[in-house]
Parts: sequence; structure tokens; C-alpha cells
Amino acid sequence: MSEPHDALPDGGRRARTGVPEVVFAQGKPPERTLALLAELRRLDPDGPALATRCPDEVLDRAPDAFDDVTVDRVGRTVTVGALPRPAGDVVVLTAGTTDVPVAREATATLAALGVGTRLVADVGVAGLHRLLSRVEDIGRADVVVAVAGMDGALPGVVAGLVAAPVIGVPTSVGYGVAAGGRAALATMLAACSPGVVVVNIDNGFGAAAHAAKILRRG
Repeated sequence: MSEPHDALPDGGRRARTGVPEVVFAQGKPPERTLALLAELRRLDPDGPALATRCPDEVLDRAPDAFDDVTVDRVGRTVTVGALPRPAGDVVVLTAGTTDVPVAREATATLAALGVGTRLVADVGVAGLHRLLSRVEDIGRADVVVAVAGMDGALPGVVAGLVAAPVIGVPTSVGYGVAAGGRAALATMLAACSPGVVVVNIDNGFGAAAHAAKILRRG
């Protein structure tokens, strides 16, 4: 991802890796983020440009700065350019509604990468019946992204119920010993169900990029 000063936008990354360079907007001046989005669109016109972790000023200014823009205020993303026709099916689950912003970062990224996505919220293990009532539908997915804070048990449970690969995303949601997502991260890494991989805390973007690569290789 681009740095705030002396950035060298990588317009060829999509062709090399399947995932374009994305602007990490947190900590950047808003005008810098908007300029980088415009430059990435110029260098890589075959797909939309994406910025994540956008502050309010970027979310507010983007619609005036670009003609074709999608702003997700919950996921804090800005996508510039027409979204590709979606292919494949990635289901993004959240344990609770507080995990939705991270999940929405994932769904926005998947949309920008041309991957079909469905968001199923509030199916954590504290109300296991809610998850079990959706298992048949979830099981049709090509890939499952499971987003959870607190104890982070959701990915391991899901991986024991469906055939699809499961990507766990720990979130920084939780009290005390949840330790800003470290407890959820440790639980996911220690999951006994096979087929779980784990990305960094709150990294909906990274989970989406991995899911897209799985689909393309498949």
C-alpha cells in the first residue's frame, strides 16, 4: 500500500498478482488519498481503484472528486471506477453486529475485485441456532470469511460444518482480556477444525484479497 510521501503507485500489481495496489488512507492527508486514487485509476484503468480506512473527510469529498465512485461509510472504503461484473460466491459472516465494519471492508474489497459476495451478520456462537439455521446456504459458498471478536470462535465452528475454505478475521471487539483482538486471533490460530487460515486483526481487506486469489486459482 502507498506511503503518504514520495509514493510510487504500482499500476502493474493487478496484472502481476491479481490484486491491485490499494490506498491505505488512515494517517494520510485527505488530498493525498484522493490524488493517489486518481493516479491509480490512470495507471490501471482496467479496474477500479480502492482506498481503505478512509477518514470522514475523504468519504465526504470523494463524491465531488470523482464521477464514478462508491462510498461505504460503514466499511470506510472509497472505490473509484465501475465495479466489475461479479463472479464466484464468497459469504462474509460476522459473529456480532459490532464486527460489521470490518466485514464491510471485506465486501467492498471483494466487489472491487469482481467477486460476488453475501454478508450474513450476527451469527456468532453465543446464539448458535442462528448459524445452524443458515448452514445449508453458507455451505454453497466457494469461500467463507468469518469475522469475529470476543472469543473468536466462529471460524473454527464454521470450518467444522462446511466444505469451503474458511478465512478467519479477528476483530478488536471485546472487553478486558480480549486484548484488542489478540484473544480472538489466538483462538483462530489454535482452531482444531482443518481448513482455517487467519489474517491480521481487523484486516477485512486482507481476507478479501486472499478469498479472491483462492477463487481465481480454483
